[in-house]
Amino acid sequence: MSDQRVRSVVVVGGGTAGWMTAAALAKTLSAQGLKITLVESEAIGTVGVGEATIPPILTFNAMLGVDEREFMRATKASFKLGIEFVDWGAIGEMYHHPFGTFGLDLEGIKFHQVWRKFAGLAGPIGDYNLTEAAARRWRFSLPDPDPSKVMSSLRYAYHFDAGLYARFLRGFSEQRGVVRIEGRIGKVDQNGETGFVEAVVLEDGRRVEGDFFVDCTGFRGLVIGQALKVPYQDWGRWLPNNRAVAIGCELGGDGLTPFTRATAREGGWQWRIPLQHRIGNGYVYSSHHVDDQRALDTLLANLDGAPTDEPNFLRFTPGRRERAWEKNVCSIGLSAGFIEPLESTSIHMIQAGITKLLALFPGNGVDPLEIDEYNRLTAEQVDRIRDFVILHFHATRRDDTDYWRYLSSMTVPDSLARRMELFAHRGRWFPSEYDLFHEPNWLAVLLGQGIVPEEWDPLVDSLPDDQVRQRLSHLSALIARTAEAMPDHAQFVARYCGAAQGVAA
Repeated sequence: MSDQRVRSVVVVGGGTAGWMTAAALAKTLSAQGLKITLVESEAIGTVGVGEATIPPILTFNAMLGVDEREFMRATKASFKLGIEFVDWGAIGEMYHHPFGTFGLDLEGIKFHQVWRKFAGLAGPIGDYNLTEAAARRWRFSLPDPDPSKVMSSLRYAYHFDAGLYARFLRGFSEQRGVVRIEGRIGKVDQNGETGFVEAVVLEDGRRVEGDFFVDCTGFRGLVIGQALKVPYQDWGRWLPNNRAVAIGCELGGDGLTPFTRATAREGGWQWRIPLQHRIGNGYVYSSHHVDDQRALDTLLANLDGAPTDEPNFLRFTPGRRERAWEKNVCSIGLSAGFIEPLESTSIHMIQAGITKLLALFPGNGVDPLEIDEYNRLTAEQVDRIRDFVILHFHATRRDDTDYWRYLSSMTVPDSLARRMELFAHRGRWFPSEYDLFHEPNWLAVLLGQGIVPEEWDPLVDSLPDDQVRQRLSHLSALIARTAEAMPDHAQFVARYCGAAQGVAA
């Protein structure tokens, strides 16, 4: 058998996706002699709006061996316990989607089923989630490693400056042998017979050859889309938001909250992401319902402090590539697809793409079977994320604008419709092996937006009512005391990982 091992990888594009990919490859494969090159141009800006994350980012940083305090200082990060949703189910309503679980199952019966029966006396279900209890009080502390302690149930992620994270990972990668080449791509050279990519050619004529290429060129999809012509699935009929305007502002208002805030607007929604040195803000909207100027005016009228930069307008098409990996090119990040950042999934989709690439990295040549498996796994997971995000828009009672009337009445994917119907009837929810968001996540959004099961699991009626009420009361009180005892989030950040203030992003 001829030796067709991959000896060189070219990461095309930088930003968060490019440098996360380069860092992971350098950490895991450079010892095997793999040559890693990253090509990027400082003249091409990055999107830079994905500054909120979900808990798996801790696994990625741990895989790299990154020190948490060092990383948080370098990226001006704060902690994230979940998302506060304002005006989604109806105007004037608010709920939290926290990380972590709700309560404890009783004799094998799901906790939310027990809570449903006693909801009138038990209080909000969020009272049984330590992460939400801390978020509502703006408090934070690191989880306890002892699983017998209630503090072990706390889960968290980060808010960080994506541009600074890319810079941090660039330093990490270059220390481990990654070579960065500055320049804009002029064309992509492919083999005339196989169609495999052989090199990217820069505008100044330099040729960067490789055995394998990772497309991290963002929405352009320079290699996977423009060169290899892999089709793109448009999900605009379910996710009509196709524009965003982002701007930073000075810290003010609510300050350093330990949660992201997503506020529903007339034609989309606004994010608020608190960092140590500024607040990241943006309005994601549908151009069919709101024009750019109105979106900007709405955003500027709802900032905590004075703007720190100029507004950045973005255009996108929600959806995904039909195949994220084609021939000897794997697309990671926005080049592979984009689901609006409502549930902070953009950076996780980068991480998930990298994880699968490492698991299926070519051995003695690119294997079509392994490519098919990568594409199957990617499509299944992204489709499940799509359903979860659609849920937020469809499960609404708002009818104050054409935008919300369309969303509440639209036909959703069958996979989502079935889950909603099962839950609305008797609180049933069954996992798929491809789910990124699990039962507690769906519970938070479904209940938070007013979908309360008509009935509960009949097995709940086998439990002694008095004992159940007592256990519920004890658990909610314990969680409340534990949350109250935590330090203020802003004070914790200042002590744990406080960064120098006044540093531009």
